[in-house]
Amino acid sequence: MTFRTEKDPLGDKQVPAEALYGIQTLRAVENFPISGLRPLPAFVEAVVHIKRAAALTHKESGRLDPKLADAIIAAADEVLAGKHREQFVVDPYQAGAGTSHNMNCNEVLANRANQLLGQPLGSYAPVHPNDDVNMAQSTNDVIPTAMRLATLATLPRLLTAIDGLSASLLAKGQEFDHVLKSGRTHLQDATPIRLGQEFTAYGHTVARHRLKLVQAATWLQAMNIGGTAVGTGINAEPEYPALMVKHLRAATGLPLEVAEDRIQLMQSMGDVATFSGACRAFVMDLCKIADDIRLLASGPRTGLAEILLPAVQPGSSIMPGKVNPSIAEMVNQVCYQAIGLDTTVAMASKAGQLELNVMMPVITHNIVFCLDIVANAVRVFDERCIRGIEADEARCAFWLEQSPALVTALAPKIGYAAAAKLAKEAIATGLTVKELVIKKNLLVGKERDEVLDLRAMTELGVPGGGKGIPAGG
Repeated sequence: MTFRTEKDPLGDKQVPAEALYGIQTLRAVENFPISGLRPLPAFVEAVVHIKRAAALTHKESGRLDPKLADAIIAAADEVLAGKHREQFVVDPYQAGAGTSHNMNCNEVLANRANQLLGQPLGSYAPVHPNDDVNMAQSTNDVIPTAMRLATLATLPRLLTAIDGLSASLLAKGQEFDHVLKSGRTHLQDATPIRLGQEFTAYGHTVARHRLKLVQAATWLQAMNIGGTAVGTGINAEPEYPALMVKHLRAATGLPLEVAEDRIQLMQSMGDVATFSGACRAFVMDLCKIADDIRLLASGPRTGLAEILLPAVQPGSSIMPGKVNPSIAEMVNQVCYQAIGLDTTVAMASKAGQLELNVMMPVITHNIVFCLDIVANAVRVFDERCIRGIEADEARCAFWLEQSPALVTALAPKIGYAAAAKLAKEAIATGLTVKELVIKKNLLVGKERDEVLDLRAMTELGVPGGGKGIPAGG
């Protein structure tokens, strides 16, 4: 490998000759060999979008030579088209605020712009990473703006996956609407419910979280670019914030707006913490749904076994024929990871001091990573598990018939105490509730059929109608 010599305020350093990054990026690589991870693509793209918008803004305002602005824009367009991604090398766990990542982007764009203008790498002339690519910017307004852009740009994948999962759950709700089964509370037998009602409720839960995520995302649409060092806007011309938002909106298609208070958005990470909290709330319910799917599919002989899951892989290296709920198990693990990511976002969001929160790199990495893995998990859960679920109607009917909780329908007729005694007797004798009602001649004919109508027990109303037992009866 050959090298070129670059200089910064700390001295000289040998940089790989063909690298588009420069000395400040190299120092960051040497200082932060932490995770072996690279910056997430959405974070790279967000910062490059900002640099591109800045070049357009300064060209429009006349502050930057159009020739230099066009070179920066061309370099940015190459990155946004997927080129030079290997040049973004700073570990997510880096110096506070994201200066290293910001300079990595500045150096790559400056070097590539100079190449396009026929100048050698490392010359930083005529395009300089700080003076030109970073013109009117600070890490302190670039990174929080990029955080918001990256989050908003990544969210649609999750929303699309949520739409698919919700639709599949609701479709299963219709498919299974006729399947009567035992409800369960406290993991104990409860009154009847339809399998379709369970799945419809899951679908509505997922759909409600979509609305919450979209609502929380609106807080991220305000852009504090133009705040520069401490939010006051030093070194940025008055028209700069509005022009930046105009160009960012055009490039990303996102409904962005100029921040009302750029100082506030630099001090506070509350908006992104709110959004992360909405993600946490979703994955907690998603995890519960995956838990339920595993429980309903438990068996096939010694569990509930009320539903059958698609077999996606052999389940054991030692037990032939075993098939596990592999997709639901994966979803659980992703949810646990996402909850941990939100905890990091929460702790880092409260860690700012005065005019800046220096924990922005880890906040950005965690929220974007969360959106990525949860979107993938939701899509796979939908496509490889939920859509292929089948009901074991015979098993559902068997458990329902055995349930002592069916006495609940009798309570309005014979009273709570008598119904409780009947339930206890059913458990002790192994007889079903219906068998005991017939044996004891508690209800007969049409009245018995109406009160013990299992489908009616899954709807609003008093089974068998009537006003119930007399007061004190």
